[in-house]
Amino acid sequence: MTVTALDPAALVPMEVGERLARLRGSLAEDGIEALLVTHMVNVRYLTGFTGSAATLLVRPDDALFVTDGRYRDQSGEQLAAAGVAARVEIGLTQAAQRELLAEAAVGLADLGLEENHVSWARERELAEAFPGVALVPAGSPVEELRRVKDLGEIDRIRAACAIADDAFHSLLGRLAEGVTERQFALELEFAMRERGASGVSFESIVAAGPNGAKPHAEPSDRLIGRGELVVCDFGCIVEGYCSDMTRTVSVGDPGPEARALYDLVQRSQAAGRDAVAAGVVVADVDRAARDVIAAAGHGEHFVHSTGHGVGLDIHEAPRVAAGAGDTLRPGEVVTVEPGVYLTGVGGVRIEDTVVVTESGCEPLTHTPKDLIL
Repeated sequence: MTVTALDPAALVPMEVGERLARLRGSLAEDGIEALLVTHMVNVRYLTGFTGSAATLLVRPDDALFVTDGRYRDQSGEQLAAAGVAARVEIGLTQAAQRELLAEAAVGLADLGLEENHVSWARERELAEAFPGVALVPAGSPVEELRRVKDLGEIDRIRAACAIADDAFHSLLGRLAEGVTERQFALELEFAMRERGASGVSFESIVAAGPNGAKPHAEPSDRLIGRGELVVCDFGCIVEGYCSDMTRTVSVGDPGPEARALYDLVQRSQAAGRDAVAAGVVVADVDRAARDVIAAAGHGEHFVHSTGHGVGLDIHEAPRVAAGAGDTLRPGEVVTVEPGVYLTGVGGVRIEDTVVVTESGCEPLTHTPKDLIL
């Protein structure tokens, strides 16, 4: 088998250098003078830095990026390559880094913190590090910016989806060869990495027979048998961006009841996908998928939300769920993944990752939805 690996040079460039200006505009609208960014995913989004430790202080007219000696060369190179206008400083100790940040905060009346990522203990440390500056909760301004993806971000998610599609297709024949759930999951991860993924978006789910009734089952040493439903939920990462897809298959005919259950979920998933478009409230997407399953008498067996946003995190805003009030915008990337789970019997879930457009959505996952192999 010939494997064609991803060519990173072929990916559309991202607009990283423009993000700090967009963030400053958002902060100004909310009356927040400056923001201390400590969550590493958000630091990466704003700067292009892929290391494991850094802090970014975003002021109205400048930004300070502080990291440790391990990233002396990498940090400057990556910020410059991304076109990010920020001063880079290296502090060899935590104390030295705090001093650099405290100096840059002189003159600020208040400093916003990422309230979903700062613990009480961390807040106390920061209060000591920034004397005379009021620390205020800033909500999730970076996550809000991350919701709408630029063309480069979408291209990376598309590439991750394509790798997952190809890897899964290449391995489908293995399901008929008496492999275990764990073996198939490991082979799937290797196949995605072999094609250029840097890792998996999450621990792959391969759940056969009665294990499929557990939406987040862990792959076990159970052999995958003929005529039973196999739920496969998996994804990979390309330059930080995740993919997510679920297919349910069966080696041979699983019988009329299983086929009827599969057809129900497939109709539900199609209804949810058809409901995705700019200007649509996410709760209405959830309702479109959920109503199909409820009408068939399986409403109580659809036990999770219909979907979620995908990007640098495998689960990010917006959440596609009942009662959620967010309105979809062009460029957002979400999943549509209804499922039905029958305890002791098995389950069916079908999931696509899609990009929201003005008139609907563009699917990024393309593996056919054929039940019987």
